[in-house]
Amino acid sequence: MQQRLPSLFDEPILFAHRGASAHARENTLGAFALAQKLGATGLETDIWVTSDRQIVLDHDGLIRVGLRKKPIAEMSRSQLPSHIPTLDEFTTAIGVDTPISIDIKDVAAFELLTKYKLNQNKVWLCHPSMEILSIQRSQLPNFRLVNSVRLAKIKEGPERRAASLSQHGIDALNMHITDWNGGLVALVHRFGLAGFGWDLQHPPVITDGLRMGLDAVYSDWVDRMVDARRTL
Repeated sequence: MQQRLPSLFDEPILFAHRGASAHARENTLGAFALAQKLGATGLETDIWVTSDRQIVLDHDGLIRVGLRKKPIAEMSRSQLPSHIPTLDEFTTAIGVDTPISIDIKDVAAFELLTKYKLNQNKVWLCHPSMEILSIQRSQLPNFRLVNSVRLAKIKEGPERRAASLSQHGIDALNMHITDWNGGLVALVHRFGLAGFGWDLQHPPVITDGLRMGLDAVYSDWVDRMVDARRTL
């Protein structure tokens, strides 16, 4: 068994991916409430911007209208199905103390976020583009910024990427669990970056991710994630 390596945080964040999505409809207030009840210490969601400039929570950003699907960006808030919450409804429901990981699906959301009542230093904004995150660093000084990417997409190599992220004030690198190992976690830590891992669905995988020192993990199965943390 791998020896548990240190993380940057006193406690790794256990992010419920789109809420307790293994047990409830993803990205709904019910899924987020269930995730908190099951013991998730953080919540993950995806955001889009409607045509009337409202931030809403949905993964695909497409709504079925008749026989076709229409982008959320082309619809007003009032036209969306009732199960899709706004960011305001989400934050009101979960409170201000829970860490939130937000996958930015529409870059227009960046400029709107400062208008919302958020505990900014507990909000982790995830995007695949290091360049876009670097631009946003000065615009959103109190938010946490996360580069979400697959290892195979990092053409310059992980060490150079970590150095660049650190130089531009990005807070964390988020990769699929299969991209991580203890050495890579230690590498990003050396540059002052947190290491986040997503798609940890089975207990042995969750345990391995936590043992390698990841600072946050994402799972659809909140109960498994919480139980795995208790065993360490």
